[in-house]
Amino acid sequence: MDRIIFATTNEGKMKEIRMILGDLDMEILSLKDAGIHADIVEDGTTFEENAVIKATAIQKIAGGIVLADDSGLEVDYLGGAPGVYSARYMGEDTSYDIKNQAIIDQLADAKGDERSARFVCAIAAAFPDGSVRITRATIEGRIGYEICGDGGFGYDPIFFVPELNKTSAQISAEEKNLISHRGKALRAMKEIIKEYISK
Repeated sequence: MDRIIFATTNEGKMKEIRMILGDLDMEILSLKDAGIHADIVEDGTTFEENAVIKATAIQKIAGGIVLADDSGLEVDYLGGAPGVYSARYMGEDTSYDIKNQAIIDQLADAKGDERSARFVCAIAAAFPDGSVRITRATIEGRIGYEICGDGGFGYDPIFFVPELNKTSAQISAEEKNLISHRGKALRAMKEIIKEYISK
């Protein structure tokens, strides 16, 4: 096994993934890199369920080790929305500039702790022996009062990290990987993969 397929076509996400898993001495491929075109219906009700649906579906097509993540933003003031619907919030083709502004607008009356939010990431690994392992991690923060920063992607420009006094879109990729939900979940998954390939 000299490769891992990560079930995504998101290049921003792949950049983060390669930075963290790069020392596994395995090729890390996106669906596009692997030439896989699959329309998978993510109809789970949790991040974990959706990650498992994706990982197992692609593993059946491609074999080997397949990773998939489902991640999103939970805003407490909005009852946990957009949650598992983060990518499809307001429609899949709606730009994140519009989504981000809409969330800020909905929190117009929210102050301080009322703006609490978190990024959640669940990663599933589907292995050739049929086993599936899952890691989950979060990062707590608040929704900012305006869109700030041009780094990252998705909801990063409105996710304010109090201890850094910056949004996720204002910090370096290296700094983000140390503290982010995906960074934490990926590092935990890396240990599981090392354990699997050393058997």
